[in-house]
Amino acid sequence: MKRDITIKNTLLFLIPSLIGIFLFMTPLPSVDGDGNSTVQLPVKFAADTVMDVVPENGLILTVAIVMAISAVLSIIATASKGNQSEKSSFWFDIFATTPIWIVVRIVGAIFGFMAYFGFGPEFIVSGDTGSLLLADLLPFLFTIFLFAGLLLPLLLNFGLMEFFGSLLKNIMRPLFRLPGRASIDSIASWVGDGTVGIMMSNQQYESGKYTAREASIVASAFSVVSITFSITILAMLDITHLFWQFFLTLFVAGFIAAVITPRIPPLSLKSTKYIDGSEGREEPKVKQPFSSGFVQAVTRAEDSFKNGDNIKSGLKNVFDLWFGVLPVVMAIGTLAAGVATFTPVFEWLAVPFVPILELMNVPEAAAASQTLLIGFADMLLPAIIADSLGITTELTLFIIAALSVSQLIYMSETGGVLIASKIPFTFLDAVLVFVIRTIITLPIIVLMAHILL
Repeated sequence: MKRDITIKNTLLFLIPSLIGIFLFMTPLPSVDGDGNSTVQLPVKFAADTVMDVVPENGLILTVAIVMAISAVLSIIATASKGNQSEKSSFWFDIFATTPIWIVVRIVGAIFGFMAYFGFGPEFIVSGDTGSLLLADLLPFLFTIFLFAGLLLPLLLNFGLMEFFGSLLKNIMRPLFRLPGRASIDSIASWVGDGTVGIMMSNQQYESGKYTAREASIVASAFSVVSITFSITILAMLDITHLFWQFFLTLFVAGFIAAVITPRIPPLSLKSTKYIDGSEGREEPKVKQPFSSGFVQAVTRAEDSFKNGDNIKSGLKNVFDLWFGVLPVVMAIGTLAAGVATFTPVFEWLAVPFVPILELMNVPEAAAASQTLLIGFADMLLPAIIADSLGITTELTLFIIAALSVSQLIYMSETGGVLIASKIPFTFLDAVLVFVIRTIITLPIIVLMAHILL
C-alpha cells in the first residue's frame, strides 16, 4: 500500500538516516597519538575512546572471556537446539551453529587464553601471531562491534537503503549484478571500515534483502579497507605524498575488479536464493527513482518506528559479532599469521610473480614478489615485509601499497569476519577471491603507477 508522505514520516526517515551517515560515513579531521593530522569517523572515534579509557589488560582479558563463553554456550545451545522455545530463540540464533563452527570457536578460545598467558608454541603465541591478534586487533574489533552493531539500524532500518536502492538500482544491477541498496554498503566500507561493510551485508542477508550471491559479492568485492587505514599504510611506507595518485589507482582497480569478479567463479556460482530459500527477484527498472525511493524510504521508516525492535536488533548485532566473529578471527587469523611468519609458504607462492613483475618493469621485482600474496594473512604484512626487505623504490612501494588494499580478503580481519558471518562464503572462496583480485588488479595498478608517478 502506498504511504502518504507527511512531515512526521519524512522526519522519521531523515533524522535517523542523517545521524547514521554522520556516524558511519563522515570522516572528520583528527589528530593521532603521535600528533599527526588524520581523518576519523565518529563511530571509530567512539571505539578508540573506549580503548583509551578501559585498561588495556582488562579489555584483552574481556575479549578472551567472551571467546570462552562463546565456545561453552555454542556447545550447549547446539546440543539443545531441538528444545528451543520462541522466547529463547534470540539466544539460539546467536549460539546454535554447526559442529565445524563449534570447533573453530573452541580453537579461537584456546588460542586466546594461550596468547593471554603466553604459554604454548611460538607459532600460536608470538608477538607476530596470536598475541598480536589478541592484544591489537581483537580489542579494536570488540569495541567497534559494540558501537557499529548498536547503531547500524540507523543506516539500515529507517529508509536510507530503500532510497538509494531506488536511485541506483538502474546502475548497480547492470554493472555489478547488485541491488541499488548495496551502494550504501560500498560507501560505508570505503570511508569507514571493511568489517562494517561486511556487518551490513550480513544483516541485509539475514533480513532477506540480499540473495546469497548478492551478499557474497558486496561483502567480498566492496568491503574495502578504509581511507583511514589506507593512509596508515602509506605512512608506513613513507609515501603519503602520493595519496591522490593512490586514491585514483584504488578506484580504477577496484571498479574493474568489482565488474569482473561477480561474473566469474566462485561468486557467479553462488545461489540466487534468499536466506529463507525463496528465489531471488529481478528488480524492475524505475522510471521515477527519486520519488519512488522517497516513498519507499518514509514507508520503511514509519514501519520501523512502529515495530520498535531497533534496540533489540542492535543488541543482536553486537552479540552475533562478539560471540560469533571474535573467536573465528582469533582461530583463522592466528593460523594464517603463523604460516606467514614461521614458514616460507608465501615466499614459494610468490616465485612465479618475479618474471611477471620484471616484464612489467617493476624495480626490485624479486623482493617485491614476496609481498604480493602474504597480505592474505594480514593486511599490514606487505608493508612490513617491504620495509624489512629494504625496498626503497617509490614506484615499487606504491604498487605494494595499492595492491595490499585492493586484495580485500585478509584472514586476520575481513576474511575471518566474512567467513564467520551467516553469508555462505567459505575459506576456499576467500582464497580464490583473493587470488583472482590479485591477478586482476596487479596489472592495472602497475600501469597506473607508471602513468601517474
